[in-house]
Amino acid sequence: MAVKIRLARKGRKKKAFFHIVVADSRSPRDGRYIEKIGFYNPLTNPATIEIDFDKALGWLHNGAIPTDTCRAILSYKGVMLKKHLLEGVKKGAFDVAEADRRFDEWIKQQEARIDNKKSGLEKSSEEAVRKQLAEEKRINEARSAQLAKKQARLAAKEAGETPVEDTPAEIAETTEATETTSAAEETVAAEETVAAEETVAAEETVAAEETVAAEETVTAEETVADESDAPPQESETAEPAPEDKPQE
Repeated sequence: MAVKIRLARKGRKKKAFFHIVVADSRSPRDGRYIEKIGFYNPLTNPATIEIDFDKALGWLHNGAIPTDTCRAILSYKGVMLKKHLLEGVKKGAFDVAEADRRFDEWIKQQEARIDNKKSGLEKSSEEAVRKQLAEEKRINEARSAQLAKKQARLAAKEAGETPVEDTPAEIAETTEATETTSAAEETVAAEETVAAEETVAAEETVAAEETVAAEETVTAEETVADESDAPPQESETAEPAPEDKPQE
């Protein structure tokens, strides 16, 4: 039986979140599973990931195969790196203390990257709010000026005076202010959606690249250890191919 670590979809339409489960590969996506080991919500920024580290590591050692998305999630949380470090210890590339030191160092760097990202998102959000307030202030000023002109024309009309009509430039400015309001609201909503999608994709890409680099480092050290212990191989001589027998 092939066992996989994969996602099980939950939630309603366009508001999906996922459970990270261990299941038989023959089971439906949202069907029966062996054990639930985590939770993944891609709608938050950054994405919310909760996982039982020891259970996930144990299933990987028992031969469970993660899907591509789950592999990226496990790499992001350091489970894949821990697995490769332990394999390096088994093969004699380094000892347990060195493996723990490397893992702790990686965890500190990962936490620093996440903190920097959160602070950057907060700064960009504050900057977007300031820009939106400045744009709304400009639009309100334009509307107030337009209202004042309209009231002045009505007062002049009631007094029997000839009202001063708006010039083409003033009319164009008023139209632009009205159109800018709806365009600004649509732009802000679109930017927030794109930023959320790019954040999830960037996290998965960074986690995948870091995991590949870590795996290559461990593999290189394991290869050096294996080559030093391996006996020299004797050269093999290719046997000549048998000649075709004549047909009777």
